[in-house]
Amino acid sequence: MTFAAPRHLIAAILLGLALAGTAYAAPAVNTLKRGLISDSATGVAINGYDTVAYFTDGKPVKGSEAFTYSWNGAQWQFASKAHLDLFKAAPEKYAPQYGGYCAYGVSQGYLVSIEPEQFTVLDGKLYLNYDSGVQKKWTKDIAGYNKTADAKFSDLLKK
Repeated sequence: MTFAAPRHLIAAILLGLALAGTAYAAPAVNTLKRGLISDSATGVAINGYDTVAYFTDGKPVKGSEAFTYSWNGAQWQFASKAHLDLFKAAPEKYAPQYGGYCAYGVSQGYLVSIEPEQFTVLDGKLYLNYDSGVQKKWTKDIAGYNKTADAKFSDLLKK
């Protein structure tokens, strides 16, 4: 009999090992292509997906390098000039919660990457998750996990 650990558990274990005894300051915006904070970052938020589209189109839409805006230490890409203009006018309204790190991961004390397809817009806020399994777990107690994540996020950025 073999045991296959879920990806989020492996990510959490690897992150803990990578950070043991290490001081770092995490980027305010998640620009990880896949994996942990210690992985190389791309500099592009949400893996190049248009954050405004989650609100206007109700789905993830790939952004374009033709419509790029630098904000909060990351490059944000948009599918159209209209979306770029909306973001420029109110970035805090459209930026994902917890800097675009996995909402569940933050609640558990980890800054990990996301799959742009695993999202929830709730009460005018965008939340992203590591993968579909993590999102299922997170949706079982969104309010509870978010309350915990709210309390942990700023400290996670300082570690």
